[in-house]
Amino acid sequence: MSIKLLITDDHSIVREGLKQLFCLYDDIDVIDEADSGDALLKKLKYLKPDVVTLDMVMPGKCGIELIEEISEKHPDTPLLILSMHNEAQVTRGSLRAGAQGYLSKDCDASTLIEAVRKLASGGRYIHSDVAEKLAFELEPEKAPKHENLSKREFHVFCQLAKGFSITDIAHELSISKKTVSTHKFRLMQKMDFSSHSEIVRYALNYELIE
Repeated sequence: MSIKLLITDDHSIVREGLKQLFCLYDDIDVIDEADSGDALLKKLKYLKPDVVTLDMVMPGKCGIELIEEISEKHPDTPLLILSMHNEAQVTRGSLRAGAQGYLSKDCDASTLIEAVRKLASGGRYIHSDVAEKLAFELEPEKAPKHENLSKREFHVFCQLAKGFSITDIAHELSISKKTVSTHKFRLMQKMDFSSHSEIVRYALNYELIE
């Protein structure tokens, strides 16, 4: 049985390059592709890929938020992150959000094929270069501040970083504006922030938003 693969990247040249690579292997079948997180979510409603390759930064829903949603709605779909960034904090956040594998886009073809096969067989895969950085940066004192937030606080944080207002978030979550303000106050305290610009800057730095 061939491994059914779904490629997700907002750059067509990347998708084409990956398809040309995978077509060289008889045991891998690219069944579809998506150019955004929203497009991927729609396709996963009727497709059952064995592995999904996923870019971290794309238009619309992406990054940690997208990984969490896919993991919640499609827990049996392995996610292999292909990113231009190999910082330990980004890798750690992706894996904790539900990804099964993480590779830097500058990895060689054999590594990518090995990772796809590993995930399809139920395993996990982290490129050795990324894993080494992760090992050196796993000390608690170096853990990213956003990992101390609750799931709801993290969601509010991401929405604020994207430019949504307190009223917008309250409407989205069907909670009061006072409750949203409380979440904002707590997350600002936990992250030691004093301004909205710090939220945006941090979110961009950690690829939590585009």
